[in-house]
Amino acid sequence: MLDVRFHGHSSVQLTAEGHSIMIDPFITGNGQATTKLEDIQVKYILLTHGHQDHILDAVELAKANDATIVATHELATYLAWQGAKTIGMNLGGTVTLPFGKVKMTQAFHSSGVVLDDQKQIVYMGMPGGFVIEIGGKTVYHAGDTGLFGDMKLIGDRHDIDLAFLPIGDHFTMGPEDALTAAEWVKADYVIPIHYDTFPPIKQDGEAFVAELAEKDIRGKALKPGESLRLS
Repeated sequence: MLDVRFHGHSSVQLTAEGHSIMIDPFITGNGQATTKLEDIQVKYILLTHGHQDHILDAVELAKANDATIVATHELATYLAWQGAKTIGMNLGGTVTLPFGKVKMTQAFHSSGVVLDDQKQIVYMGMPGGFVIEIGGKTVYHAGDTGLFGDMKLIGDRHDIDLAFLPIGDHFTMGPEDALTAAEWVKADYVIPIHYDTFPPIKQDGEAFVAELAEKDIRGKALKPGESLRLS
């Protein structure tokens, strides 16, 4: 049994068998979020890459929950300097944690923290996605990415129950490419992410789900705060 809660943008919480993890926490800077950061309880935080709309609340959430952050080596080191407990890993690697396994897949995007006051950009390692085994389910969170051919390989090598795919366009793949990605990863269920948060990524999640249905793919456009249970 896996409980999935969508917190808006790319922030997803997965809970199973007494374990709860968060992917890309972005709550305080997200006007669409319906949950307060202090109400979220997790033990592991997975970060796909080092952009502020994916890591903004990571350190605060980790410290409040005595949670461990899992991210690329560079990003994990940067956040450890801020006092967080971290596990650094990299693309293609797998770590075994109390709830299951986490494998980092590639993504085609960028990754860095922009320090506006210093006019500097700090490199945060390669962007990625995650294949997560938790509660007897396999979950693929693609992170921020464009469409790439090895999504077929991810679908071939993993029996994916649930996939989170960005549809916002502009910074990631849009709905058309995400439909192709959904076919390639062959997930039983697809949830669109990384859309509607800002004007440049305004998209119709319900229309995307309808197009998934035309391809005989189940999906749901969760609103921030909504949950889904996979049994």
